[in-house]
Amino acid sequence: MDREIIYMRVVADLKLRIKSEEFSTLRLPDERSLATAYDVSRSSIKRALNVLAQQGIIFKKRGAGTFVNPLYLKNQSMFQATGHNLGVSDAYRFEGEAPAIQLIAFSQEVATPDECQALFLEPGELVYRIKRLRKVRKTPFIIENAVVPVKLLPQLTANDLRSSMFQYAEKTIKKAVTKSFLTIMAQPSTMKDRQYMTLDETEPVGEIKGIYFLDDGTPFEIGNMRIHYKYMKYNNFEHLNGE
Repeated sequence: MDREIIYMRVVADLKLRIKSEEFSTLRLPDERSLATAYDVSRSSIKRALNVLAQQGIIFKKRGAGTFVNPLYLKNQSMFQATGHNLGVSDAYRFEGEAPAIQLIAFSQEVATPDECQALFLEPGELVYRIKRLRKVRKTPFIIENAVVPVKLLPQLTANDLRSSMFQYAEKTIKKAVTKSFLTIMAQPSTMKDRQYMTLDETEPVGEIKGIYFLDDGTPFEIGNMRIHYKYMKYNNFEHLNGE
């Protein structure tokens, strides 16, 4: 079985076991025991645990082992991102309901010089330009713009963009989006913001923009989100000790 598929299978199964509260002490078995139980290499187990740690679902305590984050069991809706600092719009859930997605624009164009530099592309390479509107209970609250290299997702269709693009990447190219560099700020609303999200001229928006990276370090997306100020809430899991 492909190594990428192996570690993803372990991640998925451990999530199910954690959600079912199988680990009553919150402590997970050690890497060797997990490798034996799943009949996989320790490197696959290590990679799976790193993904769960990046998502904030587990944490490693030096000298004591690996533990389930108690906050995850209390409020799983906070932990919807696919990876570290990720899936910002996917993290918004209301009583368990995920936001609906309306595709506004989808095209292929030659990358600009700035996009080539940010995404490590050669001049003339193509990118997808994607604009989507996120809605909760039919109320628009996020305008999402993305630029993604065509060569990373060559089979991407408009229908695929009606759900999470990060999850699509994980399923199709077997790579997870696990890193990002983001800037978060407040901005005056533009005419487009007010048109899509029914804002007054005096009402602001939150803006989250930056670059998302695959787990092998490849730049995956230049993203920009304009968020209705009433819904501006961002949960982040940061490793302050450098681990």
